[in-house]
Amino acid sequence: MQASTFFLIIGSVAMSAFAQILLKTGMSNAQIGATLASRRWGELALQVGTNQWVVLGLLLYFLSAVVWLGVLARVEVSFAYPFVGIGFVFTMLLGWLVMGDALNVQRVAGTLLIAGGVVMIARGG
Repeated sequence: MQASTFFLIIGSVAMSAFAQILLKTGMSNAQIGATLASRRWGELALQVGTNQWVVLGLLLYFLSAVVWLGVLARVEVSFAYPFVGIGFVFTMLLGWLVMGDALNVQRVAGTLLIAGGVVMIARGG
């Protein structure tokens, strides 16, 4: 695999992880939560669609998908897709660092198992 392809893969996965944090930030808005609880779907759609964090998260997620298309044009999907598992690691760490998510033994162990599987598949050619 060429270095440029590797960087596209990591870039796409990292953008997707950051997008998740932006989406979580937007959806954690108290007003959105209250509207969701009241099941006022039209108002909720308006609030979500105009929330800057949600919009930025969706744009970044879209950009990560465009980059991912570039990856799929270069390598076999059965090789590329396992790298998506690295997104679990990135997202867990970003959730912990940025959002203050709790880390416990089960989360870390499960995430490391996923990452280990990615390494095994990648080394298998």
